[in-house]
Amino acid sequence: MAGKAAPKKRASAPRKRGPAKVALLAGGNPQIAKGLGDAPVQAYLAAMPGWKRDLGQRLDALIARTVPTVCKAVKWNSPLYGIEGQGWFLGIHVFTRYVKVAFFRGASLRPVPPGASKSNETRYLDIHEDDELDLAQLASWVKQAAALPGWSPGAA
Repeated sequence: MAGKAAPKKRASAPRKRGPAKVALLAGGNPQIAKGLGDAPVQAYLAAMPGWKRDLGQRLDALIARTVPTVCKAVKWNSPLYGIEGQGWFLGIHVFTRYVKVAFFRGASLRPVPPGASKSNETRYLDIHEDDELDLAQLASWVKQAAALPGWSPGAA
């Protein structure tokens, strides 16, 4: 059609999107896509339900402060903390009534964290909502754990 201009397309306004909804798995554990670095860990922490969110953020800050060279990732729907070339030394997982901190070589820590595991090396610290944290002890365990050879999939 000669002489007629093509109709103008209206520019649509960009859609405003809020934070993405994160599915919570059994026990309230956030389902976050696996990924390396701080961003997926921060997404996991932000998605932790209720009082566990503040606890997760406090744990993350304590770990980063205690081990400035820490590497972070989310794998198996859990934040992992490690040392490059050395493996993972700690993981966090959300359950219905508590947050579990896993020290993958925890049997070598002094004092040994209280929670036993099916693995001879792994020890746990279960943190409930009203528990008082011994931050000095927790920082000591983190520092000790970071100095040990870490866990790698297939190594245990």
